[in-house]
Amino acid sequence: MQVIGDHLQQGLDIVFIGFNPSIRSGETGHHYANPNNRFWKILFESGLTPRKYEAAEDARLLEIGYGLTNIVSRPTKAADEITKEEYKQGREELKSKIGFYNPKIACFVGKGVYQEYSGRKNVGWGRQEESVVPGTIDFVAPSSSGLVRMKLADIVAIYSELSELKIKTRGKASGQD
Repeated sequence: MQVIGDHLQQGLDIVFIGFNPSIRSGETGHHYANPNNRFWKILFESGLTPRKYEAAEDARLLEIGYGLTNIVSRPTKAADEITKEEYKQGREELKSKIGFYNPKIACFVGKGVYQEYSGRKNVGWGRQEESVVPGTIDFVAPSSSGLVRMKLADIVAIYSELSELKIKTRGKASGQD
């Protein structure tokens, strides 16, 4: 099982944050590699990427201003296998990463990921009123797992809001609005 490395650099538009890698990702060394995971399809259909990327191209997202990381780095079959200690350590490491890399938006791929990170229980979809790390917008999107019972069109609509938010943050950064 491979450790799935982060794909991060300074000043990204969006960093996508998952729970932890799947077993399939651990086997391949790439984020969102499980064929039942709809992450790559959702990014394309929501307008966040110009084409549908493959998991093996995950590092290429850096070229278009996106990064990838997880709250816990250990691959598991399901998120319920993650221990409280792993979450505690992951939460602190994630805050440090976000503070250091300073992305415009931190997109949490699943409410549960954000709940573990922020300690907040009542979390809605989309932009959060208050960010955990000042200077980075917190955005909560549905999990891309094939186990999620939400309709794909509804998931894509929420990720489309993220695409619009990205455009707005670029305009503000360049002095436009």
